[in-house]
Amino acid sequence: MHRVSVRVDDTLYERLSRRAAGADLSFSDFIRSVLTQAADPRGRYIYSSQDEVLGTCIQILTILATSVGERTPEVLKRGMADASAILRERGLLGPEQDR
Repeated sequence: MHRVSVRVDDTLYERLSRRAAGADLSFSDFIRSVLTQAADPRGRYIYSSQDEVLGTCIQILTILATSVGERTPEVLKRGMADASAILRERGLLGPEQDR
């Protein structure tokens, strides 16, 4: 395995560190994943971010939940309970987040 050393300024390092922490990865694992994406043999565009996709999904779901909640609060409550159950089954909802 080869070793790569790269110098970055403090601002970039902090941003990368926050992204790594947000992805629950060590800094090295995060950087390796970014480099792997950059060298993707299928030529995917690496500059589109999962954060952008997540942000768009959150916006869409917030609009939908607001609309449903205004019309039929009971349906929204049932949908939230169903979503919580699915997230819990997949290990994406911890006990501290259970309501």
